[in-house]
Amino acid sequence: MSHRRVANNDPDFINEDDFVDQQLVDEDPIDESAGAGDGGGIVAEDPPDAMTRELRVFKRAKRHHRVSFPGAMATVTNGGSVGSPDGGSASSSGGAPAVASAAAALGKNSRKSRTGLRGLPKKGGAGGKGVWGRPGSELDAVGVLDENDPNYDSDSQDTVRLQLTVPKLTMEQFEEQFTALVKEYFEHGQVKEVIQQLRDLRTNPQHRERIPYLAISASVQRNALQRELTSQLLGSLVGPAVSSEELVHGFDLLLKEVDDLTIDLPDAPDMIGKFIARAIADDLLPPKFVATYKGRVDSGHTMKALAKAENLLTMTHSMYCLDKVWGVSGHGLARPTKHLVKKMKLLLDEFLSSNDVDEAARCVKELEAPHFHHELVYQAVVMVIERSTMEVCQRVCRLIAALSESVLLTVDQLEKGLRRVYADIPDIQLDVPNAYLLLERFCQHAGHVGFLSARLQQEMPTKGRKRFVSEGDGGLVKPRLPLV
Repeated sequence: MSHRRVANNDPDFINEDDFVDQQLVDEDPIDESAGAGDGGGIVAEDPPDAMTRELRVFKRAKRHHRVSFPGAMATVTNGGSVGSPDGGSASSSGGAPAVASAAAALGKNSRKSRTGLRGLPKKGGAGGKGVWGRPGSELDAVGVLDENDPNYDSDSQDTVRLQLTVPKLTMEQFEEQFTALVKEYFEHGQVKEVIQQLRDLRTNPQHRERIPYLAISASVQRNALQRELTSQLLGSLVGPAVSSEELVHGFDLLLKEVDDLTIDLPDAPDMIGKFIARAIADDLLPPKFVATYKGRVDSGHTMKALAKAENLLTMTHSMYCLDKVWGVSGHGLARPTKHLVKKMKLLLDEFLSSNDVDEAARCVKELEAPHFHHELVYQAVVMVIERSTMEVCQRVCRLIAALSESVLLTVDQLEKGLRRVYADIPDIQLDVPNAYLLLERFCQHAGHVGFLSARLQQEMPTKGRKRFVSEGDGGLVKPRLPLV
């Protein structure tokens, strides 16, 4: 039977789990007063006989836990009495002794430690089913030490030392990276950036000796502006990135490769001769560099390059002329406007004498001034008005049409140049009286060729109308004089 009485702080409350055994038979009344003074225990007057013992059901003693629910303040002593919070005691109605903890009442569902010690996870959290170990333990794992094990690796058993190693560039890798670096330099023109990137490549002397050859071979296939940038780059690299000895060896390698460069570029010997003369003028090469090759060269292209360099070095004011050997000042890439205007006038004079459109287009391309092509149109139209011949008008129209078709001359530059002529036509008339008529004839022919739009023809200024019928002429109209 189960005797439960649920009451908070009830001295008569006895838990079923606190009993060691339970009597199921009714015996004589128990003298409660006899055990009152002996620790509050409950003791029977007479021991049970054999019959009573047979009817008694013995239960296995259970572990005692702290009471986990609130309000359970009663304790059970070893004597069998239930102590109340105020120090009193109460006895069970069943009369059987109950064993309890001396410290406090316990509950079977308590999650606290039974031993009073702090309970940590087994194996540091690495135990349990399906667990391979503590996270990160594979880093501390020892390799297979048995040579007969299939997973044994002799290299992994030795002591490993990590050492910083810098990969070495092969000659092919260096040539590829430096060529890309030079092409990028042609776009931005920043020498300091090239020097910094060249230091990051961790080059050796064999790599640095190839720098003159790679830089010059990349520039000879371009225009004068890039060749001038290359000469400035070589002068800036000596010291911070390349030694003088390495540069001399680099030009020696360049002279050995002249024959290969001539296959793709027939003008390579002349250009290499200019590079050598410019390097001597900039104190990059010794003055006796050309003289050391006399009588030691068998290649005709190499001899031509050395002869070109010697001629440039021996001419009058050679140091000043070599500073502009590429047509651009060595002290800066900006060219004055007067210099470009002079070049364009010479270009037009040569074209009118030779009537070679391809050569004129090549010269316009070499000017490297697409933003200033409106000046070429202005000078060409003014030259048509000043020379006042139909042949000059036709040739200039043919040249401008060819430049427009090849996109060397853009539409905006063409219109800007013609509008400049429209604005200056009153001043031009002071030198050429029939300037308006000549300009009108040029515009009509240009529209017939096809490079002048109708909108731009309508913008052409016209001179104020004169009186062709004067008083006393009898209504006769004066005939227009033919153009010469």
